[in-house]
Amino acid sequence: MGSLWNNVVLHPLRPHSHTSFTSPMKQQKLLRSSRNSSKVIAYYGLKTPPYSLDALEPFMSRRTLEVHWGRHHRAYVEGLNKQLEKNDILYGCTMDELVKFTYNNGNPLPEFNNAAQVWNHDFFWESMQPGGGDMPKLGLLQQIDKDFGSFTNFREKFTEAALSLFGSGWVWLVLKRKEKCLAVVKTSNAVTPLVWDDIPILSLDMWEHAYYLDYQNDKAKYVNAFMDNLVWWDAATIRMVRAEAFVNLGEPNIPVA
Repeated sequence: MGSLWNNVVLHPLRPHSHTSFTSPMKQQKLLRSSRNSSKVIAYYGLKTPPYSLDALEPFMSRRTLEVHWGRHHRAYVEGLNKQLEKNDILYGCTMDELVKFTYNNGNPLPEFNNAAQVWNHDFFWESMQPGGGDMPKLGLLQQIDKDFGSFTNFREKFTEAALSLFGSGWVWLVLKRKEKCLAVVKTSNAVTPLVWDDIPILSLDMWEHAYYLDYQNDKAKYVNAFMDNLVWWDAATIRMVRAEAFVNLGEPNIPVA
């Protein structure tokens, strides 16, 4: 992955089911030990998309992936790791914990933008697949029909949110815990629905570097290409299955298989 990863000690993240933080004393002890054994400490690695960089062509080019994942996403990871070298308190958090903690109830800490963008991009790459598109199936489609009236209504609302987003940001399909329903939300810059306690199901990156090389300023063509040819509904269904462990939706139940 480049020179950053030379002489690196990788510290495995705790499972996402853990919600408590490592004590500051233990964090500092681990950090001092790591600094004594390595020149660089890597808290988080750059995850590779679950397909080759040219696998989404012609709808998302290899060149876009090289710039978007290889430069922008990498820069967020590297920037975050540099910040964490100076902040012992955040050492050992899972990425979910890090995003929520650094959001600081709407008064973001310096680490938030990089942490949230790392999380957002990992989620985005895993929201697409080669030969994607079409429609969700089974329980997820039923839930969309229940909460939006129809899949067509959902798609129109998702597209409208993407095209009306001012500046840079993201569009999401989320499950709202309190309301117990699916909703389309949009966020600015690095903000992720995690900070509002929503459960993300699907995302679309609407930063300019996500589409400009392939679509110039034609955002509508980019959004339609995502919906018609890239979106990975199986991944969204799996996320809904997990979400139902936390939110009782009643009928319809999302089938595991």
